[in-house]
Amino acid sequence: MTRSKKSSAGGAKGPSQRMLRVGELIRHKIAEMLVRGDIHDDVIASHTITIPEVRISPDLKLATVYVMPLGGNDVKPVIEALTRNKKYIRAEVAHTLNLRYAPDLRFREDETFEEATRIDRLLDSERVRRDVEKK
Repeated sequence: MTRSKKSSAGGAKGPSQRMLRVGELIRHKIAEMLVRGDIHDDVIASHTITIPEVRISPDLKLATVYVMPLGGNDVKPVIEALTRNKKYIRAEVAHTLNLRYAPDLRFREDETFEEATRIDRLLDSERVRRDVEKK
């Protein structure tokens, strides 16, 4: 009996184990660099930055790094500072991962916290409570 490569979600495939592993290694390396203060930039040094996720393309050549400064303030300047230092960060990541090609890094705002807050507010709304109590 052979297994189908399609998942039960209508054929949509998620990231491979290798993509997940490489993304997590990149996340750990960049987080370590931030904690140790290896990136010499005043904007980065003045913020505590979290990196909740790194998504990598199937060919492992592009990594999207989701970042969020503590408190959610100054997202744009932090992303600009990380982008300015992208060449150094990429070199350090490449040295650590020992991949054939170092993935290009893109820094983006992590919006999962905002989305979670929006959903919490929605669930706490009077309208939703009324609908739940009716059942």
